[in-house]
Amino acid sequence: MMPVEVGKSLLEYDLECDKRCVTRDIMSLSGIEAIHMATVLEDCVDQLSILGRIMPVSYEEWPDKQEIVKEEISQLVDSQKQLESRFDQVMEKKQNLHGNARSMVDKRSEAHQEAQNVAKDIRNSTHVFARTVKQNPLTSDNLQKVQMDRAFLEHVLYGTLIELSNNGGFQTLIDAVRNEKEKKSRLQYTIQKEEEGRKRVKSLTKQLVEVKKEKEVEIQQRNEMIAHLKDQLQEMKAKTNMEGKYIKKIAEVAVAQTQKRCTISEKEIRHEIERVKDQIDEEARVNAEIESFLRTHTERLQKMVEHWMEKYDKDVEAKQKELDILKASKAKDLDRLQELTKLYAEYEQVVVEDRIEKEKARRKAEQEAEELKASIKLQSWWRGVMVRQALGPYSKKKKKKGKKGKKSGKGKKGKK
Repeated sequence: MMPVEVGKSLLEYDLECDKRCVTRDIMSLSGIEAIHMATVLEDCVDQLSILGRIMPVSYEEWPDKQEIVKEEISQLVDSQKQLESRFDQVMEKKQNLHGNARSMVDKRSEAHQEAQNVAKDIRNSTHVFARTVKQNPLTSDNLQKVQMDRAFLEHVLYGTLIELSNNGGFQTLIDAVRNEKEKKSRLQYTIQKEEEGRKRVKSLTKQLVEVKKEKEVEIQQRNEMIAHLKDQLQEMKAKTNMEGKYIKKIAEVAVAQTQKRCTISEKEIRHEIERVKDQIDEEARVNAEIESFLRTHTERLQKMVEHWMEKYDKDVEAKQKELDILKASKAKDLDRLQELTKLYAEYEQVVVEDRIEKEKARRKAEQEAEELKASIKLQSWWRGVMVRQALGPYSKKKKKKGKKGKKSGKGKKGKK
């Protein structure tokens, strides 16, 4: 931890010297300041020399390497926690500030500015913490970098010490700082150029790939188009040859077909003429036969008409006679029907009267039978009553009754 403290003190002293140089606008120091500065630089050079001799190449072989790492991490964590607690305090303070007074507005602006500063410190601390966690402080690369920085600082301070001892100036330190700034700017410029070159190479590579793909696709499409056009050309040639042959054959077939059709038409016309002539002769013969047939048929029909007229007259006369006979028989039948109707009415009246008399006789017989049955039942009932009541001829004599009582008494005694 010594080189860091020495570096910080030297940096603060350099800043103070720069301020003094700016205020005085000179590039040299007075004798006393040069002696003081030379003493401090000599002490720093000795410490850096001793530090370079005692620093190990790597901390990996040290037994307390884990404690070193833990100490650095704990310091970073503590500083991070302090910044976070400070940020919380500033935010609480800002929230507690209310009102529209001028003093309150100023306090809120100050609290806001302080919160921004604390947030900036937290971001820087987080960045340092992340970088520290990513890098292993125990590796030899970090220590080599520290040795190189220490050697460079020792060389610059030694040159500055010699210059201060000789003429009281520190141009060597200014030149070293300027050179480092130039190196850093050149390095940053180189890095920026390299980054731009990488981006450009990447972009050009991407464009080249895209152009290559486009050209390949275009070439493939053109090859496909050429193959397609060749196929179409071959098809057109074959189609043209086939169409020529086909048209030639069609023309030949059409001519032959037309000739054949004309020949057939001529034959058909000749046959039609002959057929029409035959038909005319046949029609003339048929007409003559029809005329003769119609004449004979007309004569026969006239004879039949006369015959049927005579037959009609005869049939009418016969039917009239039959009608007269039927009318006369109808009149007779009507007279007979009237007589029979009267006779039927008389017979019907006789039958009805006979039925009425028979019904009366039947009812009378039924009534007599019912009366006889009722009288028999009444007589039977009365006989039963007389027998049960011992009336009339069925009454019992007293003498017989006494004997019977004695006999019954004797029987009772015997039983006892």
